[in-house]
Amino acid sequence: MDCRGARRRHTLPRMILAVLLTAGASGQTQPAKPAQKQATPWWQHAIVYEIYPRSFQDTKGDGVGDIPGIIQRLGYLQQLGVNAIWLTPIYPSPLKDFGYDISNYEAIDPMYGTMADFDHLLAAARAHHIRVMMDMVLNHTSDQSAWFKESRSSRNNPKRAWYIWRDGKGPGIPPNNWESAFGGSAWTYDPTTKQWYYHAFLAAQPDLNWRNPEVQKAMFDACRFWLNKGVAGFRLDAVPNLFEDPKLRDEQVLPGKNAYGDPNLNPDRTEDLPEVHDVMRSLRKLVDSYQGDRVLIGETYLPNIKDQLAWYGGARHDELQLPMDMQVGMINKLDASLFREKIGQAETQLDGLMPLFVFDNHDNPRSWNRYGDGVHDQAIARIIATILLTTRSADLMYYGEEIGMTTTPPASLSQVRDPAAIRGWPAYKGRDGERTPMQWSSGRDAGFSTAATTWLPIPTSYKQVNVAVESAQPDSLLNWYKHLISMRSQIPALARGANIMVDRSDPNVLSYLRQVPGQTSAVLVAMNFTDQPHTVSYDLRDKGIKAATAHALLKDQGVSETVNLHHLTLPPFAVFIGEIQ
Repeated sequence: MDCRGARRRHTLPRMILAVLLTAGASGQTQPAKPAQKQATPWWQHAIVYEIYPRSFQDTKGDGVGDIPGIIQRLGYLQQLGVNAIWLTPIYPSPLKDFGYDISNYEAIDPMYGTMADFDHLLAAARAHHIRVMMDMVLNHTSDQSAWFKESRSSRNNPKRAWYIWRDGKGPGIPPNNWESAFGGSAWTYDPTTKQWYYHAFLAAQPDLNWRNPEVQKAMFDACRFWLNKGVAGFRLDAVPNLFEDPKLRDEQVLPGKNAYGDPNLNPDRTEDLPEVHDVMRSLRKLVDSYQGDRVLIGETYLPNIKDQLAWYGGARHDELQLPMDMQVGMINKLDASLFREKIGQAETQLDGLMPLFVFDNHDNPRSWNRYGDGVHDQAIARIIATILLTTRSADLMYYGEEIGMTTTPPASLSQVRDPAAIRGWPAYKGRDGERTPMQWSSGRDAGFSTAATTWLPIPTSYKQVNVAVESAQPDSLLNWYKHLISMRSQIPALARGANIMVDRSDPNVLSYLRQVPGQTSAVLVAMNFTDQPHTVSYDLRDKGIKAATAHALLKDQGVSETVNLHHLTLPPFAVFIGEIQ
């Protein structure tokens, strides 16, 4: 356990506790049995585990993770109970943005291994009942891509129109006021051809011109390459950025400055243009032409639930199967009323479609730090895990989330690897803090590597916060995650029930039912979001439930095994998950 958080015990269901005690010495548990097969695609209730390959497991001793390292840890992932892994980019890249600047879409960067290693990963993952998803960067390439090298070679090159080249407004003046997500102008001048090229991100990441049919064909061919190999689908990077205003009109200047000191702009000329949905529909047709329920996950940071529905394809439901729902996971404060509102919207305003909840990924400080109070962090992390894994949703986990890894920002500019932080330092410390190596054990390099120096420093917390230590502790955060995932796979109400908000009388307690329509049984989930005890009462007769008690499936210490639904007292930051029959 991380000694910085208050150590709190939870009481385990007797059956699960017996399994843990039997396996405690070795730190192993039996993998959860899959739920009875349903006539729905696998991704409808999936747990997708994001792996940042540089930081997962190093087998070469160079301080950088690799594909054989992922293969080595598949047994752990199967025991955890995940359904699929998403790999951030492992293509050849100059690593100006650590793989999100791709120079070849149909190869493996030698840093991570070979194509034979990748084929081995696919086969080994199948043997562990785990699917493999790739990260597909559609918006831009590396400036070292053969495509861009041709494009910048002359104004007459056939690939010139594969990217967005324009004359400036005058000597040294870019075509408009558009800004890069990494700070400064989104235009870079090329002295060879005396024009500017557009890049929504780094200058080393020139944007593709998606208005050119040849670009769409080339990118769809890259998707086919990996689909033919057997990947389960793609997480689509930065898809709202695919199209820009063809007239290159300036964006509206808003009050204030961003993290880089640039003016804030309204991004309506460079993000979420209507044409992107045409591409998504075409890409959906492509993945649907393959057997095995292939899936598209979209990186869609959206301001409201209405915009999210559009990414599913609106009423036709013919675009992304799983746009990332950042409304729930990125609330960034422990506010029961806000969680009630956002989870309720996902249940009632998406035409019954499945949301994909996300609390942690490689671009945001870890949820431990965003939600913790510095005292009850361990208990709060269990609340976050409970929300993620007991709501009606597909879920995206991020490596190390399940053991309580923390954000560890660089201490000085010399330690920074993230290009965003190099430009924004010290006001912006970048994303290195959430990308540190996975903490497997208390041994050298946290069991991640044998190198003298790892690509990012390993946090000092690794001695207590690691897989080996927490596997042997029945009350650890890791085992809390395992119980939740196991229950989700075995209990019908958690696997496929509706998500119904109950008892809105106390703004500090989040409560909901998971109930299969037409059944009188249900699972009650109740969480106290404060450091004070709270008592709640449930009248569930309008849900067809006459029972007055619930029996614990998973709970924190201080809550009874059997609780009175008319008088349930939750200790500070306590969770109760109970079955009502």
